[in-house]
Amino acid sequence: MKICVVGGTGNISSGIVNVLLEHNHEVVCFNRGIRARLPDGVRLIKGDRSNSKDFEDKIKSENFDAAIDMLCFNAQQAKSSIRAFKNVKHFVMCSTVGTYGNKYNLFPVDENHPIRPADGYSHNKAEADSVFMDAYEKNNFPVTIIKSSTVYGPKGGLIRQVASVDFSWIDRVRKGKPIIVCADGNAIHQFIYADDAGLAFSGVLGKKHCIGQNYILANKGFITWNEYHHTAMKVIGREVELVGVPLANLEKMKVPNLDLCKNYFSHNAYYSADKLTRDVPEFKPKVSLESGMRKVIKEMDKNGKIPNSDEKNWEDQIIKNQRKVKITISNKIAKLLFKIKRKIKR
Repeated sequence: MKICVVGGTGNISSGIVNVLLEHNHEVVCFNRGIRARLPDGVRLIKGDRSNSKDFEDKIKSENFDAAIDMLCFNAQQAKSSIRAFKNVKHFVMCSTVGTYGNKYNLFPVDENHPIRPADGYSHNKAEADSVFMDAYEKNNFPVTIIKSSTVYGPKGGLIRQVASVDFSWIDRVRKGKPIIVCADGNAIHQFIYADDAGLAFSGVLGKKHCIGQNYILANKGFITWNEYHHTAMKVIGREVELVGVPLANLEKMKVPNLDLCKNYFSHNAYYSADKLTRDVPEFKPKVSLESGMRKVIKEMDKNGKIPNSDEKNWEDQIIKNQRKVKITISNKIAKLLFKIKRKIKR
């Protein structure tokens, strides 16, 4: 098939492009052409998605069999995609499990869970999803919506629970410095490697029973954030202390890039991909977390994407303050116990 990927160089979309090429599809990417080089064999249509007329005119000048939209972030862009790709046989929208929010009715969360996004990004994605489903129900627009959980890969780097995209934490581990987790670090989460995520997007294409459907994209099982960080330490080759800090304290201390932690990573999250696995047998994640982390860190080192932690002091300051709090609390408890013992003796 001749497939247009709107995007194609990002964290998830790079994995999708890799899988599409492996399956011998003709891949054309629409993006600004400034972020990263596309793989050999992929043609670029250069343009800006935010310019609706330019986007729609350039897409309409081609004859695509299918499209995967990785850059649709709101209802207006959804309407633009419907106009641009009105003649394709299959259109796949990349959405997010964030549309389900962070206060779940039960675990694992499936596609029947109520939509109640916890932040602006997910709210806008939910509105875009509604536009596409409305177009399917009223005009048979051939859409499939894939709601992705946390995807990691060489293009996105190796995130962490707190200060998600501050990659200096990898350098901290290498140098034996402690790192922060939120609360006790035992919130559960799921992670899937970018190429494995690509299997889902590639796998739904051309399947008529997938049209008009929503699918959760997630790996099987879950781990805690503590386990996630310890797996990274194993890959890096050094164990360091994990220092738990309550979310309220992190917010007061103005930790950088805290929104993901506040809205999602500090909460338990467990999603079911059973529907996707049933309808798309090709979706069989193969990359273990440890193996995926090795690939990501190797690529980050190669491209100089791991900052020097000595040039950032916010984490050391928070750890210092947290330890002072613990000492103060311990002293208060010790004094209280001493008073209780004295009263008992009397």
